[in-house]
Amino acid sequence: MSKTIQIIIADDHSIVRKGICALLATEPDIQVIGEAADGKEAVTMAQQLHPDVILMDLVMPKMDGIAATAQISASQPKSRILVLTSFAADDKVFPAIKAGALGYLLKDSSPEDLVRSIRQVAQGEPSLEPSIARKVLHEISHPIKKELTIDPLSERELVVLRLIAQGRSNREIGEELFITEATVRTHVSNILSKLHLASRTQAALFALKEGIASLDDIPDIEP
Repeated sequence: MSKTIQIIIADDHSIVRKGICALLATEPDIQVIGEAADGKEAVTMAQQLHPDVILMDLVMPKMDGIAATAQISASQPKSRILVLTSFAADDKVFPAIKAGALGYLLKDSSPEDLVRSIRQVAQGEPSLEPSIARKVLHEISHPIKKELTIDPLSERELVVLRLIAQGRSNREIGEELFITEATVRTHVSNILSKLHLASRTQAALFALKEGIASLDDIPDIEP
């Protein structure tokens, strides 16, 4: 008898989670073992339950799906991430894949496609929406030759990037700039998306490379 695929559904909309649960309840080889309403909860739940697959929405409060994917992929490589989102833009697709997502599916996909993708990802096989697969293939065959620069970043985002490189937490950045943690999270998400980076660590290294911060500013960085 084949092993049951244990999954966690991470989506901030309860109706979406319940709908997916109802769909997957009809599949004898798939079991939903947890539901997370935000990225931070998804990370904690993944650490506790060790699922085979995590269905990951990208736009969620507290921590977005890209950051959650990066954390889970780094700490639990056996838990595979299948992105399930409404967004097919480059600034979501490539950061999610770079963060470690093995699959990328849009929410208007058929139930059959979702079940098939869950099974593929559980086996360690990539599963990409056809339109997403074309984007990835185009990116591989037509790489951007221009060096990535800080040009896309606003002045405020540059300040936030510098503080990230200094090892400041979102709370500390908010206190420094007199803004809320939610606003800081938005700035961090925008920075990672614009620069096609997967984590704060990569952002700190980018800041060092571009001279936005110096080695004296940056604390020890975990690989």
